[in-house]
Amino acid sequence: MLKKLLILVLLPFFLCSCTNRHENEIVFSSWGSVTEVKIIKQIISDFEKENPDIKVSFMHIPQNYFQKLHLLFASNQAPDLLFINNLYLPVYAEHLEDLSSYINSSEFYPQSIEALSADNKILAIPRDVSVLLLYRNKALTQKTPENMEDFLNAVKGIKPYGVSWEPDLYFMLPYVITLGDDFHTPKKSLVFYKNLAGSYAPAPYQTGSSTQAQMFLDGKTGFYLSGRWMYPKISEKANFDWDVITFPGTVSLDASGWAVSKNSKHKKEALKLAEYLSSPAGSEYFLQTGLIVPARKETAQKIDNKVFLDAVSKSRVLKFDKGYKKLADKINKELSN
Repeated sequence: MLKKLLILVLLPFFLCSCTNRHENEIVFSSWGSVTEVKIIKQIISDFEKENPDIKVSFMHIPQNYFQKLHLLFASNQAPDLLFINNLYLPVYAEHLEDLSSYINSSEFYPQSIEALSADNKILAIPRDVSVLLLYRNKALTQKTPENMEDFLNAVKGIKPYGVSWEPDLYFMLPYVITLGDDFHTPKKSLVFYKNLAGSYAPAPYQTGSSTQAQMFLDGKTGFYLSGRWMYPKISEKANFDWDVITFPGTVSLDASGWAVSKNSKHKKEALKLAEYLSSPAGSEYFLQTGLIVPARKETAQKIDNKVFLDAVSKSRVLKFDKGYKKLADKINKELSN
């Protein structure tokens, strides 16, 4: 009943974006920050100038992206081109075009190709790869943990808190993999991660209205586990000596990219835009934001801090299935409790 109600309430909003289209108009959906959206719109403008016969309608969905995308697919109003990540790729795999023959895999990190593939089909042209690292407040600790024992000893000695803590499976995954757990049933790592909170990491009730990022910026946390997307903000806001080091274990790698709807009536045009977005020039645009590690290897070498590339080389791709969201909701509830 709730699902039907959501469709009735939200569908008109999307229908107005997908109907009354020009003959060669493609709908392109994405989430993204203000900075990312600005770049996407610039790339679209450049693309339309080079391809005056193609019109691009950009659908920005900043919140509940995959929930709304699900409604679009359910109503046969899916965008022609969509930005997607490997966490939710399995949910839409049957609706996505096989792009294997349209991409030179050697130009991208192999992990990004693996992450965005299913059933031996490449379902999205990679844009970026993402891994979690440790931002380190060097005023609170100079230690570089080599393993989990070193890590525990390091965080125990930092006051008020040794490391950040999020009630979210995504941020628990490095512990899951390093401790040898199956992420479907992470019993040992779940106990380990929960025990960090309150003792060596700020539990949710101890942070007040502050985010984990703000706790780190306020000098209250020695290590902050996060991704490349936080690098620009910390570079701008931190007023203490800090750096970035790799997690003392194995981290999972996730990837995002451009996928084409299998039922699109404008596959040729959508694919042309996907290739434009993922081209060396398009990749350079996103590199300049400082928010991502480009999946295109040549572009990634221009990144300003090579520790991110080192982390990518040591990462592991987890193969998720359609049940990821349900599993994440279950574990996140357990962590919140």
